[in-house]
Amino acid sequence: MSTRYKACNREQQYLLPPSLQDWLPEDHLAWFIIDVVDQLDLSGFHEFYSKSPKGQPPFDPAMMVCLLLYAYCIGVPSSRKIEKRTREDVAFRVVAANQEPNFRTISNFRKDHLHLMTDLFLQVLRLCQKAGLVKLGHVALDGSKVKANASKHKAMSYGRMLKREAELEREIWKLFERAEAEDQFEDTKYGADERGWDLPGEVRFRSKRLKTIRKAKRELENEAREAAQKKARDRAEKTKKNHGKEPSGPEPPAPKDAKPKSEAQKNFTDPDSRIMKCSSTKSFEQCYNGQAVVDEAEQVIVAAALTQRADDKGEVGNMLVGMACTLDHIPSGIRFSADAGYFTN
Repeated sequence: MSTRYKACNREQQYLLPPSLQDWLPEDHLAWFIIDVVDQLDLSGFHEFYSKSPKGQPPFDPAMMVCLLLYAYCIGVPSSRKIEKRTREDVAFRVVAANQEPNFRTISNFRKDHLHLMTDLFLQVLRLCQKAGLVKLGHVALDGSKVKANASKHKAMSYGRMLKREAELEREIWKLFERAEAEDQFEDTKYGADERGWDLPGEVRFRSKRLKTIRKAKRELENEAREAAQKKARDRAEKTKKNHGKEPSGPEPPAPKDAKPKSEAQKNFTDPDSRIMKCSSTKSFEQCYNGQAVVDEAEQVIVAAALTQRADDKGEVGNMLVGMACTLDHIPSGIRFSADAGYFTN
């Protein structure tokens, strides 16, 4: 047998316990995440667990936060995949201190502390700013359609709701009439204690569908009234600024009379999402419009938001406000880039 190869003995025992410090290079992202979390305020997590009933001690919140942040940074959002990585991936083993939390534990930790995790991302952004990773000399804004967890086939326009509501009412009354006739026939044929399931089941399905449509219709009408109220308030403020002069243009509709546009839509699965055209697929999908402002120096995201608008018009101001909320200050000489989709007259 050749002796030119390096020894490969998988049964070799360690003479001394291995050190996690030797497993990754010093400049690895995992060490950076660990150092950042060491500087964060985790008092909210500790307070939560101080009120928990006695039992098995939980995993250290600092370790769990490191694990989630590192996983999200490298694009591993799945709790099951994170658990698997803690067994197979050296960096994950370092972050988890050689512990292997169950995927359900990881998922529940995220759900239980979602509001705290949101605050932590803000703390991380401000740490990046203090560390000089956010220069704010030049930032860029862009939007991307984010698919909602809902089918576009579960959406219906307001005009279609009105038409379908009337159709379902007629169908339900016909079904009730058929059910009454069928019940009388079956009472005679099978006896008064026998029950028929098909027609009553169909009635229940259509009644539920009608209830869902009416609920979505009311929501669209409420949104239209709120929009009309806002328009009326804006007009009143404009009139006040003009020292009592009547503003030009038609009067906004009274809020009680405001109606949604016929094409206004509501999705039954995810009512907040909207049908939008995705540039990647050139098709219409049920989506949100994700907005992000990125600092040129180190590609740090300094503001992010989700909108229901299919286009990007009017979002520049909103994202500047978002930057002001997350950062201590915005330099006066900052350069701001955005594509033509944000242009408004």
